[in-house]
Amino acid sequence: MDVNTIKDPAFIQDCSRHELQELAGDIRNFLIEQLSVTGGHLGPNLGVVELTLTLHALYQSPKDKLVWDVGHQTYVHKVLTGRAPQFETLRKYQGLCGFPKRNESIHDIWETGHASTSLSAAMGMAVARDIKGTDEQVAAIIGDGALTGGMALEALNNIGHQQTNMTIILNDNEMSIAPNVGALHSILGRLRTMGRYQKVKDDLEYLIKKIPAFGGRIASTAERLKDSLKYLLVSGMFFEELGFTYLGPVDGHDFEDLNSNIKYARDTNGPVIVHVLTKKGKGYGPAENDAKGTWHGLGPYKIESGEVVKKPGPPAYSAVFSGTLQRIAAEDTRVVALTAAMPGGTKLDQFAEAFPDRMFDVGIAEQHAVTMAGGLATQGMKPVFAVYSTFLQRGYDQLVHDICRQNLNVFFGIDRAGLVGADGETHQGVFDIAYLRSLPNMKILMPKDENELQHMIYTAYLYDDGPIAVRYPRGNGYGVDMDEDLQQLEIGKWETLREGKDAVILSFGTMLPAAFEAAEQLADDNISVRVVNACSAKPLDEAMLNRLHEENIPVLTLEEAALKGSFGSAVLEHFHDHGHHGMVVERMGVPDWYIEHGSVPELYEEIGLTAEEVQKKVQSLLPKKQKRA
Repeated sequence: MDVNTIKDPAFIQDCSRHELQELAGDIRNFLIEQLSVTGGHLGPNLGVVELTLTLHALYQSPKDKLVWDVGHQTYVHKVLTGRAPQFETLRKYQGLCGFPKRNESIHDIWETGHASTSLSAAMGMAVARDIKGTDEQVAAIIGDGALTGGMALEALNNIGHQQTNMTIILNDNEMSIAPNVGALHSILGRLRTMGRYQKVKDDLEYLIKKIPAFGGRIASTAERLKDSLKYLLVSGMFFEELGFTYLGPVDGHDFEDLNSNIKYARDTNGPVIVHVLTKKGKGYGPAENDAKGTWHGLGPYKIESGEVVKKPGPPAYSAVFSGTLQRIAAEDTRVVALTAAMPGGTKLDQFAEAFPDRMFDVGIAEQHAVTMAGGLATQGMKPVFAVYSTFLQRGYDQLVHDICRQNLNVFFGIDRAGLVGADGETHQGVFDIAYLRSLPNMKILMPKDENELQHMIYTAYLYDDGPIAVRYPRGNGYGVDMDEDLQQLEIGKWETLREGKDAVILSFGTMLPAAFEAAEQLADDNISVRVVNACSAKPLDEAMLNRLHEENIPVLTLEEAALKGSFGSAVLEHFHDHGHHGMVVERMGVPDWYIEHGSVPELYEEIGLTAEEVQKKVQSLLPKKQKRA
């Protein structure tokens, strides 16, 4: 079948098993071919082809609600809901989003890019249905990795207590982005190996009913036998003790097995968990045999060989971070690294190989990671939590109460700080400066290049007076020369990289190239612009700011972060708080809306963070007489 002709998933309900198997093969071939050009989340989607087809066969979307967790496994869902022709634009600017998007389709009822939210959202939808008295079905699809997130466990507890009528599809592929960790993962492992619990339980109940009852004595004995069997088959009966009917394990690539179990779940009152076993990357050898998470999400690749197309270039910022941390850890056994299910993305997998006893992957549990790091710090260790900016948001309360309030010496390596491109608004790391800057005791640094990054990491390691964060962007550095010896920097001291007397650009982090280019262009108009590497957002270089006031020089702040509350706001606050009300100050950064997906240069154009716009902004600050006609 040409999947580009699919307009609506309703036709699947009339497909035979043979037709579904053929369609599954067609969808897999389509995804393998399309993603070899665009890149994307290949492994997760190849693993849920049969599952997604079965869900759309048994549920009438959009009346029935299919709530996907994380959302990077919804490509099959997008194909079945008429979006195959748009896949050539996948994750491109103004193209098809890599995650569910409510304004893309009526079949996308919940937007997500972070894990562990589906159960709470689905419960809300089911409760709303019950209040309104309507009859739609609600099913949440969550992976075994996302189930380890605290929010998912909170929802499980509440759903079981309320006995909410809904189905949870537990997509268990034994791996999220990285191999899963934790006790819950071990429980699922035992469930996988102990066979079909529900069938044995139902068969036993049938046999019990066939036994004549003598005054109730044998009936009570039989009930105890049935309960004992539960604990024999599944250690602890985790899900049933929470109030769920448990079905599984189910072969996630067998249409008959999927159909019978999910249909049973759909028609059962109360909360039901269907434990589905799938193979990540199913149907494509390189993705199936992926042990490192390479095929979870990637760029273009060669279909025949599975070779990922990579352009040679300078080292990635995350690699510089991990490599520098390893150098330091080799000299100091107090250094401990933590990650929240992202050892590969943060490059801490390399740290783990060198120091396995001092590397902790806590799973999708950022709150736990933040507070665990605090506990380590109280005992004289030097904890380093490497986390994407967008995921650190999930540990905000712990930052406030557990780290900053106690002034604990925790080092946060904030990866993917700034715009990240193709993953879109759920992953853009533009809010961390604003939410960190308001916290007492926190320090916030960001380097101009990869060489300065290694020195900042060393500086953060040496810092021993509370929490400190070093931000660094996604992608590769500039290819600058790397100093052999690590150097301690002066925190709160900015660096003037270009002299100028007519205006000054205070650039925080990634925007220095745009600042330099604008300064060069303005020099052609006889405008002399100073460029400063303002490498610390907290503390500010107050001495420099006071000198700028004495010079009465116009100031432009430049940052790849939310304008509201970030670096530029800090500069404005300084001038206000010091009574410098006559200063001319303008700010450039990320405007007050969520930035969608696209390449970073395209996004710069959209929000006006280009050298041309910087040049115009500087010109607007100056008296007319300083400009040439």
